[in-house]
Amino acid sequence: MKIKLPQIYFSKLMRAITEFELIENNDHILLGISGGKDSIFLAYAMAMMKQRLNKSFTLTALTINPMFSTDFTEKTAKIKDFLQKLEIPYEAIDVDIAGTIKAQQGKEPCYTCAFFRRGAVNRFAKEHSCNKVAYAHNHDDAVETFFMGLLYSGQLHTFTPKTYLDKMDLTVIRPLVYFREQEIIDAQQYHNFTPIPSPCPYDGHTIRQTVKELIAQMSKDNPQLYSHLAAAMRQSSLGELWPAVKNREEMEKAYYSYMYEK
Repeated sequence: MKIKLPQIYFSKLMRAITEFELIENNDHILLGISGGKDSIFLAYAMAMMKQRLNKSFTLTALTINPMFSTDFTEKTAKIKDFLQKLEIPYEAIDVDIAGTIKAQQGKEPCYTCAFFRRGAVNRFAKEHSCNKVAYAHNHDDAVETFFMGLLYSGQLHTFTPKTYLDKMDLTVIRPLVYFREQEIIDAQQYHNFTPIPSPCPYDGHTIRQTVKELIAQMSKDNPQLYSHLAAAMRQSSLGELWPAVKNREEMEKAYYSYMYEK
């Protein structure tokens, strides 16, 4: 397969790889592939970078079957054919995430799915001597995660472009962090793979979807909203915030000085 992307795409990949030092010589990188638009583009982009970068590294791809549907084998056959053309070794394994979610009787399904999916990917990576795992999270994903944290947990956080997992001795990388979602949708014209619809029964009915729609709605009145959220993700953006909450012991001395000391 002829692997080619416009210069602007190559530049965004290079910016992420260079700024966050995502790829080194002798890396064995496991690509998490769902068959959706993002992960397919990740595979295509990483195959191109393997040809163009002055680094020697190996790629392997893995799909987790969460067992939400019965036609998974047909879907993975399509993924396998695409990855063979990219010369990327590929495997698919079953993880009964659907059964686990059902057994938990109403607990947050997205957290459960992500937890067990990550665990399976990390185990596979270690078993196959991979030192890095690459996911296809894009810039919109990062901004939405940041906003979700603020609205639903009262914390300012998002995922990072590069994360070292000390317990697993694995490094997670996200080479697509400078791509907007629409750019990845548009990239289908270059790799010619029709994305496989998500088998997840909760797709489109999640907190993330709510936040995505909220950002779109608020952006109608404030066109700079997205760029402001993106800027706020950087550590250097922190302005003046309240100090951390003090516990009882920390407040005790001051309390008694107000109440009893003359």
